[in-house]
Amino acid sequence: MRAVWYDRQGPANEVIVTGELPAPEPALGQVRVRLEASGVNPADTYRRRGAVPAEYPRVIPNSDGAGVVDKAGDGVPARWLGKRVWLYNGQRNGRWMGTAAEFIALDTDLVTELPDHVSFAEAATLGIPCMTAHGCVFAAGPIQGKTLLVTGAAGAVGHYAVQLAAWAGAEVIATVSSEDKAQRALAAGAACVVNYRIEDVAARIAEITHGTGVDHVVDVDLGGNLAAVLGSVRENGSIAYYASNGSLEPKVNLRALMAKNLTVRGFVLPTSPHAARRRAQSDIAAFIRTPGRILSVAGVFPLYETAAAHLSVEAGGKVGTVVVIGRSANVTSTD
Repeated sequence: MRAVWYDRQGPANEVIVTGELPAPEPALGQVRVRLEASGVNPADTYRRRGAVPAEYPRVIPNSDGAGVVDKAGDGVPARWLGKRVWLYNGQRNGRWMGTAAEFIALDTDLVTELPDHVSFAEAATLGIPCMTAHGCVFAAGPIQGKTLLVTGAAGAVGHYAVQLAAWAGAEVIATVSSEDKAQRALAAGAACVVNYRIEDVAARIAEITHGTGVDHVVDVDLGGNLAAVLGSVRENGSIAYYASNGSLEPKVNLRALMAKNLTVRGFVLPTSPHAARRRAQSDIAAFIRTPGRILSVAGVFPLYETAAAHLSVEAGGKVGTVVVIGRSANVTSTD
């Protein structure tokens, strides 16, 4: 099969190579997916650069993807064959073979059926971004009728968080950094937007909620946003964060957390509870069943330009997920 890999960590243009490798065979309980599209997430670039120590002598990068099941291992019902699917956690949890290739073999547990109206390129944006969004949105339980704050709402995870929260019946307040991003958040279902570059977030949240604060926060940078988040969440509220690039070791007023009876939870997809991941897959399947969802493809590269795709992600400023097209996948939505 045609594949992309690296045998050492480092800059994309120096370590990523393209060539031929044996196609994997599905083991017990696995299906093989003929990949049409591969999603490139920031975590994939971090691992390739060396933020995580090398786990294997060779790695096919990228965790997310979409394609068609072409082979089933022992114990897998024949009904899987020919199914259009999206998948996640490809190059994770003990697997060196990711989705930057023509084929991947994975447990059926990591594969979800894809409706016909969603393109493979769009489906490759689901994995890490949408699963992470789900884990954070529902971290404290049901949200129907509640008010949620989603920071960084125009980003890949934040944008899915807004959509999922609105879909589940919450009122969503979103923070953004520009008018264009404000329109993107509103299109996703946000009821109100706050421009954190020109507005006092906590003061604006207090005004919107009539002094009550929000029930739950989905946060993109807890270390950097700590003051605004703590000033925005109500007593007995909760915070779920999935990154903290602004500060990994922020100074935290524990008494302030205690006084509000706050629950704070970090989230990372590969080690999240199995039951929560299965629920996320089920909910996302229901969410995308309705046409018109915004599954944003930020850019498209052919498989042999995977290094350029990684560099595009590292450059920042993308809106949505960068996708590598391995075969003939069409793109029906770009932002």
